[in-house]
Amino acid sequence: MQGTVDGFSYGLVTPVAAFLMACLGGALGLRCTARALRVRRSWKPGALALGAASIGSGVWTMHFIAMMGFSVSEVPIGYDRLTTVASLVVAIVMVGIGIFIVGYRRTTTMALITGGTITGLGIATSHYLGMAGMRLHGRISYDTVTVVFSVVIAVAAAITALWTVASRRGLLTSVGASLVMGVAVTGMHYMGMAGVTVHLTDDISAAGGVPAAELLAPMLVGPTLFLLLAGLAVFVDPALVAGDRGHRPGRNPAAETCGRTGVPAQRIRPRSPRVTDAAGARSRDRGDAAGRAAVRASHQGRMDLHDH
Repeated sequence: MQGTVDGFSYGLVTPVAAFLMACLGGALGLRCTARALRVRRSWKPGALALGAASIGSGVWTMHFIAMMGFSVSEVPIGYDRLTTVASLVVAIVMVGIGIFIVGYRRTTTMALITGGTITGLGIATSHYLGMAGMRLHGRISYDTVTVVFSVVIAVAAAITALWTVASRRGLLTSVGASLVMGVAVTGMHYMGMAGVTVHLTDDISAAGGVPAAELLAPMLVGPTLFLLLAGLAVFVDPALVAGDRGHRPGRNPAAETCGRTGVPAQRIRPRSPRVTDAAGARSRDRGDAAGRAAVRASHQGRMDLHDH
């Protein structure tokens, strides 16, 4: 028997909340990534790690807020703790790999495609691994075309967001990219859920796992609190908020200064009076010697004419 699936048990509350969490995680993660492209090498790993944790936590929180509104009318739904936690870890690790590739390989086309693909696959993997943690009296199947399309959405959104932030690093650009990522990640989730079919069984035993209200609500507190703290860290750091406008990796500030103001004139140190006087005395001595030599030459020439 096929179960009756409802993805909007609480109306628009869960989709809107899920979208906002995806945007928050994306905004913090992309801002940290943009900052990491400009900081010193010693600070780069920390900025990239914070960005990966922010995006991964945002994606995972979005997924399970949306799942709070998912229900099957005929049976209760539970969740396996280990699989649920693993979906969070996978999201952070795979997103981190993609972000680190972009952070250390700069904004080359290959780095953006590779990093964005891994990031998108991490988002999709987290979603479907979280779905695998569901426990109910039935079997969940997916429409292949819908699943492929949802993965393509996640990968395309990740590549676009990373490319936008890497090429244009302003605050408004990061906000726009985070909105794109929020729409794409939330759309990917509901696109995947649109292809879900539940085939119920006649088993009347307990479904297993932990009920959603008992597991997801406490587990959502941790990632949500982390996102709020990460948002506070970004807000406190002016460079993360406004960015280093006009600065680009590899640019030489000294060369830019010369280019704007021209080559500075060479400074000439004034000589001390003692040195000046000594130089003048030597010049006068040379002039006197030259004068005496000219007088002697003139006198010798008159003597030669008198002899003839």
